Amino acid sequence: MKQRVVLHADCNSFFASVECKKRPELKEVPMAVAGDPESRHGIILAKNELAKHCGVKTAETIWQAKQKCPDLVLVPPCYQDYAENSKLVNAIYQQYTDLCEPFGIDETFLDITGSMHLFGKDGEGIANELRERVKKEVGLTISVGVSFNKVFAKLGSDYKKPDAVTVISQENFRDIVFPLPAGDMLYVGPKAAKRLEAFGIRSIGQLAAARKEFLQSLFGKAGESMWRAANGLDSDPVRSVQEDPVAKSVGQGVTFPRNLVGEGEISLGISMLAEKVAARLRNKELVCTGVQISIRDPQFKNLSRQKMLDTPTCLYAEINALAWELAKGNWDMQKPVRALSVTAIGIGKKEEIAVQGSLFGESKSHEKAEQLEQALFALRKKYGKDSIGRAGVLHADFNSKGNNKNDKGSYVPFHGIEE
Repeated sequence: MKQRVVLHADCNSFFASVECKKRPELKEVPMAVAGDPESRHGIILAKNELAKHCGVKTAETIWQAKQKCPDLVLVPPCYQDYAENSKLVNAIYQQYTDLCEPFGIDETFLDITGSMHLFGKDGEGIANELRERVKKEVGLTISVGVSFNKVFAKLGSDYKKPDAVTVISQENFRDIVFPLPAGDMLYVGPKAAKRLEAFGIRSIGQLAAARKEFLQSLFGKAGESMWRAANGLDSDPVRSVQEDPVAKSVGQGVTFPRNLVGEGEISLGISMLAEKVAARLRNKELVCTGVQISIRDPQFKNLSRQKMLDTPTCLYAEINALAWELAKGNWDMQKPVRALSVTAIGIGKKEEIAVQGSLFGESKSHEKAEQLEQALFALRKKYGKDSIGRAGVLHADFNSKGNNKNDKGSYVPFHGIEE
C-alpha cells in the first residue's frame, strides 16, 4: 500500500502577520493583536516575533503583556481581513490537491499522495514551494509539517517556526516525536495531559509505550485514539475541499461589557446566547442532542459542564432550560461572571436525528414550543432579526446590540484565540 504524504501548513502568527502586512512599520516594533481593554476584552490574541522574544504570550491579559514589554504596540483585530487572507492562502494550497481540509482560519491539512507526481517533487519539495509562493503572492510566512499522517504533520509544523519545513517520516518519527510533551499532540488536551502526568506519562514516547487498555480505562475510546496517534497509527483522512464540512457543535460565546452578578442577570445572559444558538440550528435545519455551557470569572478561570437532552431539539426553550440547569447546579450565583458560552453538541440534520429521537412521540408542550418558535422565526425572516425579541434581553444594559458594524454588539467571543 502506498504511504500517504500529508502536509500541515500553518500561517505564522497569522493575525499579527496580517496586521504587519497592512502596516509594514509594525514589523519593526513588538506588537500584538488584542481586544480593547476599555470594553474589557484585554487579552492578547496574537503577537509578532519581537513581542514573542519579550515573553509576550497568547491569551494573557494586556496588563501582563505590558509588564513584560512596556513598549508593546496594540492593534485591534479585524476578522474580515483575516478571512480574506485565509482564502488567498488556501487558494494556493488547492492548486496542489483537492484534499485540503482547513483546521481553523490559519491552518490547513493537505493530502498530496495522489498529486505529487504532477509536480515532480516529493513532499518536502512541495512544502518548500508552498512556503515560497505564500510568501511571494500573499505576503505571509507559513511553517509546514510533512508526514505520513495528520497528527505527525501537525507536530511537524509546530516543530520549527517561523517560515520552516519539518519532515517527520517513518524512519525518524521516534527521534523527533517521542521526546515532545504529550500535551503537544492532537487528541491530548490540557486536562488529559494533566491526568496523564499524574501517572508519570509526560512525553509522547511514554504515551506510545503505555498499555492501550490502561489508556482506555482512563479516557474510554479517546484513550485508544491517543495510543494510536502516539504510535504513528493515525489514519484519519484529509477531507476534500468539495465536501461540506461536518459541524460537531454550534455555539455562541460572549465577553460582557461588565460582570454579571445574580440569578437574574446570569439567566438573561444565558437566554441571549441560547436564542442565538437555537436560531443558528434552525437556519441550518439542524438539531442537537446535548448542551454545554462555559462560564468565565473575572480572574479568567473557566467552568465547563455539559448534559445530554432527552430528545433532540433546536428549540430555544429547551436549550435555554438545560443551559440554565447546568449553570444553576454548578455555579455560585453570587460570584461575578465575565463571560459565558452556550454550545449545542451532538448535532445533525433534523430529518435524521429527530426521527430517531422521537420514536415515542413528542409532548404537547414541545409541539406548542415548536409552533411558537416557528412563528417567531417567520416574523424575523420577513421583517428582520431585530423585529421581535424577548423583553428582558432587549432591555438588559449588558446587551449593547448595534454598536458594532458587524452587529455583534460590544461583546466578543472568548474562545478561539489564535495560538
